[in-house]
Amino acid sequence: MCLSYSLAGWRWRSIPAPTDEAIRTYLRILEIEPDHAATHINLGTLYYNRQDFVSAEKHYRAAVAADARYALAYFDLGNVLDETDRIQDAVAAYRTAIQLAPTYGDAHYNLALAYERQGQARRALLHWKTYLKLTAADRGPSMPGTRIARILEADPLKIVYKQQK
Repeated sequence: MCLSYSLAGWRWRSIPAPTDEAIRTYLRILEIEPDHAATHINLGTLYYNRQDFVSAEKHYRAAVAADARYALAYFDLGNVLDETDRIQDAVAAYRTAIQLAPTYGDAHYNLALAYERQGQARRALLHWKTYLKLTAADRGPSMPGTRIARILEADPLKIVYKQQK
C-alpha cells in the first residue's frame, strides 16, 4: 500500500512493489529463454534479498547450469549456501568462482570467512591476503588486515621458508 494524493485528497491505494514487478518481468523472460543465466542471477538476488533462500538457490543453480563459466553464479550460490549453514558446499562454490575469476576479490573475502567458520585459519589466511592485494586501492583501515594479524598471532607454527641464494 502506498499513500498518494489526488484531487480528492490523500488516500491509500495499492500499487505493486517494485520487486514484485521485477520478479514477474524476469519470469516472463525465462518463459521465452529458460536458460538465460543473467536472468536467473537477478531473480536469485531478488529472492535472496527477501530471504526466500529456496527460490534463490533454485535460480542460482539454474544460472550455473545455463553457463558453467559464470563466476557470479557460483559466488551467489555460495552466499545462499553459506546463509543456510551449508558451509562445505559454500566453500566449493566460492572456490569455483575463484577458479573461473582469480581476481574476484569478494569471492576471496567470503571464502576466507567460510574457512574461518570451519576453523581452517591457514586456508583463510591465503584468501585474506589475496583479497587485500586485490583491493589495496579501495580501502582504508582493514578488517581483513586485523584478521590476518590475529591468525598469525594464534598460529603456533611459524611459517618457515628457505632463503634462496
